Formats: sequence, structure tokens, C-alpha cells
Amino acid sequence: MNETSKQKEQTFIMIKPDGIERGLVGEIIQRLEKKGFKLLAQKMLQANREILVEHYAELKKKFFFEELIDFMLSGPVIAMVWQGENIINTTRQMLGATNPAEAAPGTIRGDFYLGPQQKINENVCHASDSPESAKKEIALWFPKKNY
Repeated sequence: MNETSKQKEQTFIMIKPDGIERGLVGEIIQRLEKKGFKLLAQKMLQANREILVEHYAELKKKFFFEELIDFMLSGPVIAMVWQGENIINTTRQMLGATNPAEAAPGTIRGDFYLGPQQKINENVCHASDSPESAKKEIALWFPKKNY
């Protein structure tokens, strides 16, 4: 990957229903902006089951799949496209471990962990884990857009 394409790397980030309910939207966006990343697209919506099943398709055979889908249907989400140098790896590090109980202090999930009553699905944010998943997720959530 050359220097120009690294700077234009894009990722999909979604603030989950718990992040919105807890009033964390501004802080999450601010952390990404302070890191120097550029917000290209954003929309708040109530996701439907179809888009969520497609989004989480690789988890379909996991025991927690239905619970995850139900949680994601419990409130609105904020879907976003971000751009920046090494953004996929960096945002994954900024979010911290998927299980908020295991996320390090200073990470988004670590800083907003509420304790043992918090379920693993209630981890505030989703971020693409690879260039391939970023491309797929951006196309799923922002069809007919070219970023």
C-alpha cells in the first residue's frame, strides 16, 4: 500500500444503542477527530433485522447471535464512514477488547465499562477489522455512495 492510499484508508464505525443511550456519541466522535481522522458520512437510524443479520453474518453460528441482533434492534445506531492513515488498525486499538471487561483503561470500551452487569454485546462501538470488512460494511450501510 503506498503512502497516498494509506492516508485515504477508510473504515466503518457504528455507535451501538448503548453508546447512544448513555450519551457517549460526542465523546466517541471527538476522540476520533482528535486522532486526526476525517468523518466522511454519518447517519442515525433504527437498523432493521435484515441489515443486522447481513452485517453480523460471520457470527451467525455463534450461540450469542440472536442476543446480539436483539440488542442491536433495541435502539438507534449511528453508522459512520471515517478516513485516515492506518485507520482500521488504529480505531481497533482505540476501541479496545471486544469484551469491555477486558478492555484496557484509555480505550473507548475500557473507559466506558460499567462493571460485571454489562453484557459483552453492550460494548458501545463497532469498528471494521480489515480493509475487506470495511469495504463490505460501508457498502451495506451506505449503498449507492462512493467514498
